[in-house]
Amino acid sequence: MDKIKIQKNKPMKLAYIEYIGKYDTVPFDKYIPRLYEWAKENKVRPGFKNINVYHDDPNEKTPSECKTWVGIPINGEVESDNEVKIEEIQEMEVASLKFKGPASEYEQVYQKINVWIEENGYNWAGPSFEVCSKKPKMKNGEMIFTTTIQVPIKKK
Repeated sequence: MDKIKIQKNKPMKLAYIEYIGKYDTVPFDKYIPRLYEWAKENKVRPGFKNINVYHDDPNEKTPSECKTWVGIPINGEVESDNEVKIEEIQEMEVASLKFKGPASEYEQVYQKINVWIEENGYNWAGPSFEVCSKKPKMKNGEMIFTTTIQVPIKKK
């Protein structure tokens, strides 16, 4: 696991499909191909990495009610529809950490980020983002993720 860094994210337009449910049941394998198909149908240019937005803390909200946006950045003008929504993500300062490992380690990784945020005089300033640089791969019966976890922050 790398060190946590502070960086500024550029603004972007995110096309996403919303999912309500446990974070370990998000149907990424269904939603991500559908988003690229939707981008082609609507003649907008998609980015190369998918971006997932996790709105809720499963320790504070019933896990089956947690909200996830499975998304891709897009360039071009298009309207939301019944399936795919569009959100303008503003520039923001984030605590950023590269992670490669199984989903079973996410809780530990987020605890590390929370400690860093507290020790460095910041607060969370919005939902976390995970920028996926590779497709998850199965290894020894576990899905291995390669992501950059980004938590919006603001000084206390």
